Amino acid sequence: MRLWSIHPKYLDTMGLVALWREALLAKAVLQNKVKGYKHHPQLLRFKRQSSPVNSVNNYLKGIWEEGNKRNFKFDAQKIGSTRPSGKISVSTGQVQFEFMHLLKKLKERDKVKYNTLKNRAKIEAHPLFKKVSGKTEDWERI
Repeated sequence: MRLWSIHPKYLDTMGLVALWREALLAKAVLQNKVKGYKHHPQLLRFKRQSSPVNSVNNYLKGIWEEGNKRNFKFDAQKIGSTRPSGKISVSTGQVQFEFMHLLKKLKERDKVKYNTLKNRAKIEAHPLFKKVSGKTEDWERI
């Protein structure tokens, strides 16, 4: 399971579709509809919220919004209801780590996107997250 902290706008088509699917899986896990993945480290940030399903719904909403900008046909009904929720903290080290990981992937599968992003200095987080100073923790690694 890979739930990116970086803004979905950086993902190529393959990455954005995969993220949508992974986030839907995360939602199913949090709703106890799936037997596996219950202790996956990527779910910790959602499980720590007062309403984990609402948080993952807000995460899905951010992915859907990016997909909608690109004319993807993600089914908004799969998101479920969303209430405003507090932002989830993510370390600047984690955001940097994920962005570098994405660049490695893009270098192989989408050179145009790679060339567009490779010199980017400021990296935005997914709208659900707020960046805080810090290093990447082992459990955060994707």
